[in-house]
Formats: sequence, C-alpha cells, structure tokens
Amino acid sequence: MDIAKNAVVSFTYQVATAEGEEVDRSEAGHPLVYLHGHGQIISGLEAALIGHKAGDKVKATIAPEQAYGAHEPELDLQVPVEVFPEAARAQVKPGFRFKAEHPTLQGSEVVFTVHQVKEGQAYVSGNHPLAGKTLQFNVEIIEVRQPTADELSHGHAHGPGGHHHH
Repeated sequence: MDIAKNAVVSFTYQVATAEGEEVDRSEAGHPLVYLHGHGQIISGLEAALIGHKAGDKVKATIAPEQAYGAHEPELDLQVPVEVFPEAARAQVKPGFRFKAEHPTLQGSEVVFTVHQVKEGQAYVSGNHPLAGKTLQFNVEIIEVRQPTADELSHGHAHGPGGHHHH
C-alpha cells in the first residue's frame, strides 16, 4: 500500500540540520506512527512521503517554510523578570515556558521559552528551536496500512494494529 491521505504510517527516522548537526532520531524499536494527511508531522516531510510504501528508505531535505517556519526576530525578547507574576518569578530560569500575546500580531498567542536570565533580565524566544533551519531527514518506512474506523473518527493513529484506549 502506498502512503496517501488517511493511511496509517509507521517509520523510523534520523533528522539533522543542513550543517549536519543531528537534532532528533526515533528510538530503536519504537517507530513514529501517524495518520497521513492530518498535519501530525511537518508538512514538508508529509509531502515527501506520499507514494512511498513499507520498506522504502527516503532522504528528504525540508526547507524551513515546510518545517518549523522562518526565524522571526521579533519573537526574541529581553524581558525584565519583575514583569512576571511574583509567584512565578522563582520559576523564570532556562527552560521555563509560558504563553503570552504575540508582540506584533494582536490576538495571537505564542509559547515563549526562557533561554537565559542575567542581571534581572529574562532572554526569551517564541521561535521553535528549529525555526529557520533546513532539515535533512533519513526515513525508513516500516508499515503502511488502512486506518480503523476509530482512527479515522478520532483523527489519529492508535499504534500497532490500531489498538489504543483513550
């Protein structure tokens, strides 16, 4: 069976930046399983997998616009720690995430991550860590199958054989 809309696809992967820095890989024996055509993986990789079948090995170069988007400089901010609610200030350290209004798109929210705290200032970014990066994927397709009725109605794959309980 070829990969097409609504196929349940299992694959292993390794992904690196165009510069060769590995950023992620699937764990041995634990393929990623998704329902194709439902936006559950980045759009560029989803497009690159169309028409492939179990056993295929796919190399794909994905531009930022089809991955995690362009890097938006307006989402890199320096914020005084004192603007955070007093009860949250102790948590404001690298890795802390919070949701706030987009600085230039009124009514739009962004998840920001604190990258550094120095001299009372929190350096935060609302960009995905891979925003602006071209990604190189090496994928091996393990299985392609028809979805179960439950998977289609729920809009996601339920794992091996379609079994999963919510």
